[in-house]
Amino acid sequence: MATSTVPTAAPVNRVSRRRWFSEVGWRHVVGVVAVVYAAFPIVYVISASLNAGGTLTGSNDLFSEVSGANYAELNGTYFWTWARNTLFIGTVTAVGTVLMGAAAAYAFSRFRFTGRRVGLMALLVIQMFPQILAFVAIFLLLLGLRNVVPVLGLNSQIGLICVYLGGALGVNTFLMYGFFNTVPRELDEAAKIDGASHAQIYWTIILRLVAPILAVVGLLSFISTFSDFVIARVILQSEQNWTLAVGLYGWVSSLLDANWGLFAAGAVISAVPVLVLFLFLQRYIVGGLTAGAVKG
Repeated sequence: MATSTVPTAAPVNRVSRRRWFSEVGWRHVVGVVAVVYAAFPIVYVISASLNAGGTLTGSNDLFSEVSGANYAELNGTYFWTWARNTLFIGTVTAVGTVLMGAAAAYAFSRFRFTGRRVGLMALLVIQMFPQILAFVAIFLLLLGLRNVVPVLGLNSQIGLICVYLGGALGVNTFLMYGFFNTVPRELDEAAKIDGASHAQIYWTIILRLVAPILAVVGLLSFISTFSDFVIARVILQSEQNWTLAVGLYGWVSSLLDANWGLFAAGAVISAVPVLVLFLFLQRYIVGGLTAGAVKG
């Protein structure tokens, strides 16, 4: 007499779940942990900005008090002046860095001239030393320059922009140089056959194809300028010319008079321009060179 057995699906389901977790599921766990780890400081700062007490210890219980007093109090300070100064310095520095770096990278990538290899090696060596190491020399240079050209001396936003542009030229040129080399030279030759000049090739063809690296360099330059403290504090001496990083630090630099609620409110608002710029440039950053060349 034959007996029939019906296989159970439970072991199969357990194996499939175990296989799914070993191949895919653990990534979800890591992703959730990373999101919580990154989001907690943001949530804590927002909670502190809504706490009218002005202390960090009072914000340990998240959103125990919700008030807009700290944001309203910003109107009675230099915060919005600092914000305008920071946006002006960051925007001009980002645009200038992209234009100068792209022009230098194009010259190194497309032209052959005496000293080209030495120049590339010099850029590689220079970018190994951060600009902060030279803040004493920068201070003395601008101190002497103020007697000759006051607009480029100490306590000048134009002088600070020039310092930022000089410090970022080396690393950004070397970064763009590698990306420019990926653009086929056949495009240049085809444009020259059609009668295009070097300037027309550079502005109408090359820059469009290297838009992703331009967006990355502009974003990094803006963020680094936006958050810089040491160089800005050394050069900008009057409170009206301060940037957000210098001004916000002044609110919490004194242990007895530190107002962390006001600082947190200013930090939350200060993060908005960087977030907006990142979201705006995201489509350029993820765009590849091939897609740009095919779609024109």
